[in-house]
Parts: sequence; structure tokens; C-alpha cells
Amino acid sequence: MARSKIKIAFLVILIIVTLSIIISIVVGVSGKAFGEKIGIVEIEGVIKDPKDIMEDVVKFKEDETVKGVILRINSPGGSTSPSQEIFEEVKKLREKKKVYVSMGSVCASGGYYIATAGEKIYALPSTITGSIGVIMEQIVIEDLLKKIGLQPNTMKAGSYKDIGSPFRKMTMEEKRYLQEILDTIHKQFINAVSKERKMPFEEALKLSDGRIYLGQQAKGLKLIDKIGTFYDAVEDLKNALGIKGKPKLVYGKRPFSLLKWLISSVYQEIYLKFP
Repeated sequence: MARSKIKIAFLVILIIVTLSIIISIVVGVSGKAFGEKIGIVEIEGVIKDPKDIMEDVVKFKEDETVKGVILRINSPGGSTSPSQEIFEEVKKLREKKKVYVSMGSVCASGGYYIATAGEKIYALPSTITGSIGVIMEQIVIEDLLKKIGLQPNTMKAGSYKDIGSPFRKMTMEEKRYLQEILDTIHKQFINAVSKERKMPFEEALKLSDGRIYLGQQAKGLKLIDKIGTFYDAVEDLKNALGIKGKPKLVYGKRPFSLLKWLISSVYQEIYLKFP
């Protein structure tokens, strides 16, 4: 009875090992059939929580089967710190692999901050980009409360604790204090543009007054490298990596989109038939 159980256990282990070997072979063959991998990190909408984006960046950095990465950015910007976090992780990724950037309809402010970490930046002629600046806004309802007979009662410890409160206007001292913070962040942004785009600081400063540029203008100002579509970036990265045939595009975390899946499938078919 004991010997029978041992034989069954040994047989089960043998089957598991055999299946594992078969699966490994199938995965390897299918990987070669579909081509070498290019990772796609999508940055869509307002930049608030960088967690998923950074996880994609780190995953592709550590995945040896992914040969290069394209950031697909379609964002008007967002919070400063999340943009800087993503920017720093992309720079780490670029130390190990080629990173290209493809801009969608808009890639401005924090979106452009991130884009500068790419080795090459692609945009459409009408892509809205730039907006190299920092903004802080406040709505003051002090006078409105007085009109309706409401009086806020704020208790604080620390003279700057309620700075920016909507219940009162800021003092000139508080405005100067916040302006210094904004100027410091702005300088960090300009330094990033100057260093990553390889242009003198004074030149980057002239372009950093908050104005936006169309893709064609941005190319003339050296804020981007090339006018082209997402698939132009794919093609150029494929050639730069020496990938033969059709590359396999591997996407990070994202909600499923039937339209995007159909477009990607059509591209794969066209590329397969007309390499």
C-alpha cells in the first residue's frame, strides 16, 4: 500500500515536470513566432497617482524579454510630485534599455516633463505640447461668506498652517513664500528640459514661460525629435534594436479598449503582410 502511494506520487511529480517542460518550450516557440517584445507604457489623462505607471516601467526594466520601451503619453499634465516620480523611474529604465516617447493629442506640463526622459520624442504636427510652467490656484470665498452672514472660525498652531485657506485672502508675505516654492519647482522643470533635451539653460528658460506649442513648432524649437505617429516610433525603435520582422507590442496595466485592440490587430496584420 505504501509502495503504491509512493509510485502515484512519483508519477504525479513526473507528469508535472513534463508539463512544465512542454509549456516552457511552447512559450519559447510562440515568443519567437510573434517576434521580440517592445513594452508600451500608457500615460493617459491627468497625472495624479503614479503607482500603476511606475509599476509598468519597473516591470519592463526587469523583464529581459522586453528589448525596448515606448511611452505613449496623452496627458495635459497633473501634480508635480507624481510627474517627477515617473520621470526619475523612466531615467532608470533608460539606463538599461532604449526608451522612445510617442505623444498623442496633448503632452503638456507634467506630461512633457516625463517625456523629456525619453531618448527620442515623437509628436504629431497638431500635438499640443510644452506648457513648461507651474501653477497654484486658490478660490477665496471670504466676501461671499460675509454677505450671507457666515463667519469662519479657524484655530491653528503655526503661522503658515492655514495658508491658502479659501476663507481669507493671503497676505503679501504668504504670497511671496508660495511664489518662492513655485519658482523652485519651475527651475527644476527647466533644468530637466535643459539637461535631457541637451540645450543651454538660457534657451530652455526662454521656452518655459508656460506657453504651449504645436508639434511642428516644438520640433523647430528642439523640444521633440521627430514628427511621426505611434507606429513610426515603433518602427524606428524596432530598427534601432535590430529586431527582425514584426515586434510584439506588450502593454502594461490599462483598461481594456476594444477600439485600441482592433487598431493594434489591424497594424499587426498589415505589418505581417507588408514588412
